[in-house]
Amino acid sequence: MPIQPIIIPIHKGKLIKLLIFSVIFILAGIWIITVKPGVSDTFLNNGFIKYGAAAAAIIMGISAMIFFIIKMSDEKPGFIIDSKGLTDNASGVNAGFIPWEDIRHIYTSQVMSEKFIMIGVSYPEKYINRQTQFLKRKAMNFNYKAYGSPISITANGLKTSHEELLATLNEMWGKFKNA
Repeated sequence: MPIQPIIIPIHKGKLIKLLIFSVIFILAGIWIITVKPGVSDTFLNNGFIKYGAAAAAIIMGISAMIFFIIKMSDEKPGFIIDSKGLTDNASGVNAGFIPWEDIRHIYTSQVMSEKFIMIGVSYPEKYINRQTQFLKRKAMNFNYKAYGSPISITANGLKTSHEELLATLNEMWGKFKNA
């Protein structure tokens, strides 16, 4: 039974906030390298730890900044839910189209204060292997090993909340998983 697709657009305002945080990350990394702040903690005052953290902040900040700039110019919907399945175009590692029959369970995972919707699929390797970029394939493989699914979705860049997206996914999966 076909239904009108539920289209969830990308939230440009949320992306701008995340872009600002990315720039702050970059600036913090540069500050650590240039100012060389002293810390009373011996572990944190270790040059390798301090400069490694600074380099990681700069690399992560630049990567995130590039992603958010690309996403802000992307005109495709962030997420589509219909009678055939769901299409993820919002994540850093887009899963693309996932048919309902591939989905085995939907659950929430949390890393620090960040909530993710995990989509447990029958053939995780199928979704990992269809990633053409090496880093995206590695990220999906890490998610699979650490959280039980290669597919993680966050509502951070979408015009919806985590709770609303999770409820909609569960409702639609309930309707169509055995169709």
